[in-house]
Amino acid sequence: MLPLLLILFSSANAALFYDSYHGVPISPDEVKRHDKTNTTFWCVNEVEPCHPLEGRRVDGSCNNLRYPSRGASHTPFTRVLPPVYDKDFEPKKSASGNELPLARYLRTRLISVGRIPSQVFTQLAIHYFVFMSADVVSLHDTINYIAWRPYCCAEKGKIPHDDPVHRFSGVNCLNMTRPESFQSIGCIPKGTTPDRIVSSTPLLDLSTVYGNFLRNLNEKGRLFEKGLLKYEVENGRIWPPSVKTLASVCFLNQRPQETRCHNMPEDGGNTLAGINLMAVWFWRYHNFIATELLKINPCWDDERLFATARDINIAIALQIYYYELMPMFLGYENLLKDRVIIPTGGFRDVYNENVLPQLSLEYPFVLRWVHTVQEGALKMYDKDGYYLKQYPIVNLTLRTGFFAVDDNIDYITQGSFRQGSANIDYIADPDITEQGLGPHQKVSDLMTNDLAKNRYFGFQPYVKYREACFGTTINKFEDLKGFIDPERVEILKELYETVEDIDLLAGIWVERPIKGGFVPPTFYCLVIDQLRRNVISDRHWYERPNRPNAFTAHQLSEARKITIGRFVCNIGDTVTKIQPNAFLKAGIQNSFTSCNHIPDMNFGAWKDLTCKPTQWQ
Repeated sequence: MLPLLLILFSSANAALFYDSYHGVPISPDEVKRHDKTNTTFWCVNEVEPCHPLEGRRVDGSCNNLRYPSRGASHTPFTRVLPPVYDKDFEPKKSASGNELPLARYLRTRLISVGRIPSQVFTQLAIHYFVFMSADVVSLHDTINYIAWRPYCCAEKGKIPHDDPVHRFSGVNCLNMTRPESFQSIGCIPKGTTPDRIVSSTPLLDLSTVYGNFLRNLNEKGRLFEKGLLKYEVENGRIWPPSVKTLASVCFLNQRPQETRCHNMPEDGGNTLAGINLMAVWFWRYHNFIATELLKINPCWDDERLFATARDINIAIALQIYYYELMPMFLGYENLLKDRVIIPTGGFRDVYNENVLPQLSLEYPFVLRWVHTVQEGALKMYDKDGYYLKQYPIVNLTLRTGFFAVDDNIDYITQGSFRQGSANIDYIADPDITEQGLGPHQKVSDLMTNDLAKNRYFGFQPYVKYREACFGTTINKFEDLKGFIDPERVEILKELYETVEDIDLLAGIWVERPIKGGFVPPTFYCLVIDQLRRNVISDRHWYERPNRPNAFTAHQLSEARKITIGRFVCNIGDTVTKIQPNAFLKAGIQNSFTSCNHIPDMNFGAWKDLTCKPTQWQ
């Protein structure tokens, strides 16, 4: 029956090429026109015929059967609110028509600089936040800053003459390169509203591990044996395969000692230190899962082992994100009330094919608030918890090789759950505000760049998002005092001519945390909007009972057992004990315990009863 269905479906859906922006089929002649302008990679999605019973595709296509290219790479973002720009799509001006305050000036007035460690959250929590953000955006912005256009300061990147740090440094401009758009790439004509373009799929599907293109996964990722990803063993540690040539994105590797640069399906795992660490872990975890599945199902072939291991790996990443990390920051009761998570632990199916698998542009942007809780010094410990040394995390951007030298990955792993993040307050780490890209650029203020992007993306004023989120109209600065401290309202009043001029990110920076959580309310609103959309729009969401290759109730129950602590126990270097809630600092209610005492998943739930034991079992 299945072959017949495939034939019928293929004949009914013969169009294989789609316009990546509009999501509509295009002719071979139109593809040829893109070939001539060298824009095919960005502007055309090639989609094999969909089948409703197939599993999750690496490239994200066919997630929505009505709109096969939606969910794939190079497809547009949606927006919570329509954009606003000045003429020629330059950043909007103030309500009076004057220029808004310089981004750097706003950052120095609204966010103080210092180092105050959190007594609540660990560095591991921030690593996971950044890793899950990287799953839905690509590394092009980082490469843009460093390699493509490293020296393109303009007037809007100007540093104020009375800057508290650079008034005497001689530095008077910050690089604020714009993100690439469908217009700048050439997919659609210039003169239309800029729409950001990235290579990641808009789905939470471990793109950083498996990539976004099947060909890349097959060539760089898969071993095609026993369901495994390719791997290398060096000094007793398991790594993703490494590029053997100098041509790579690991620009900062200190050769000849630092040679490892991961040859993964996408280069995203080679970017920031936290992403690098998590990508290595999830790469290992895939092979851990595949090996366990082979033990209980020796008759399974490579394809079935690989697909099932990938499916479980993605489910674990989502389970930890939705049910462990987010409740700690956003508040468990809040997420229950807003239907982001469910309390029962069973299935849920709220899929709606009319909601496209897209990402709101606001979601990855507001996650940049996490820069305020990023600790600049990466502290390292041995397996017994003795502090050894520290290293600036900004100096590890595009520097994968550092992890494989002098047992550094062991020490960084131990430090990830022992070191606190930066405290949640109105203070940012000096390395984040002055050395954001380390040696790659002389001066880089990540948070000033964040605010500049706020304007380049054309986000509406902060008060418009407050109105959309909470239904309250804000007409004057005094209306802010219910959710922003009076002293910060006073600063905003000094900086902006009117309350409607306040940038979205600037308002989020100074909000008081949400009740029951640790994050600003507008951040919470825009994040949960996307978290709900993920569940509703993803046909392959792991909690669905009737998705293709769905988990059984027993399998879903086992997947829900995995916590970040158990995960690190299974694949972390030298980890034999850890606090059960490893996103939180160890303490009386969360003390270090043996990994043997932390619940693990029983892979027996995936036992195939048609598999006959081999003679050596």
